[in-house]
Amino acid sequence: MFDLISTYQSRIFDAFWVTIKLTFFSAIGSLIIGTVVAGMRVSPIPVARWVGAAYVSVFRNTPLTLILVFTSIGLYTTLGWTLGSGDIKVINYRWAIIGLSIYTAAFVCESLRSGINTVALGQSEAGRSLGFGFAQNLRLIVLPQAFRAVIAPLGSVLIALTKNSTVASVIGVVEAAYLMNDMIESEAALLTIGAIFALGFVILTLPTGLFFGWLAKRYEVAR
Repeated sequence: MFDLISTYQSRIFDAFWVTIKLTFFSAIGSLIIGTVVAGMRVSPIPVARWVGAAYVSVFRNTPLTLILVFTSIGLYTTLGWTLGSGDIKVINYRWAIIGLSIYTAAFVCESLRSGINTVALGQSEAGRSLGFGFAQNLRLIVLPQAFRAVIAPLGSVLIALTKNSTVASVIGVVEAAYLMNDMIESEAALLTIGAIFALGFVILTLPTGLFFGWLAKRYEVAR
């Protein structure tokens, strides 16, 4: 096992670094999109609520693989949307971030909407009595409390995003799953290779779960 690690050490670190970057940038994108969609889902405007519900229904029930293939083949290859300059690997990397963000945002939205529903109605009424509009009330009063209520669920979404980033290998993004497949094709040590990458993902996701668990206890909303 250690001989195999030493042979592929540089490539393994590079692949997991790509996985970390995919997770990081996709987490930011999904958090922004998910927050906007959650606001739409609780909006007093019927059309906004319908669009938000449609977004969640479509992307939560669409396979991530299909979304990534559509972005790479449909938007990039067919329509020529490159998202800037670079070779095909760089462009597919950018589309992987977009696809992961759009997909994960549906789950962020539902987690955040459950947090919004935990905020006491009197809090919103107090904001309206101060002259706050819907957007201002949501931004200053409701969302800060909602985020505190759903820290643990958002941590679970982030862990799932880390594991879902392996799907980016289907469009040629050289991350952990892509390298593992390449190593399996050229090496006979199947169990050893699987153990290496399983350990790598445990190292990535376990601290994330512990950190969000600590945050949830630290900033838990008192009831």
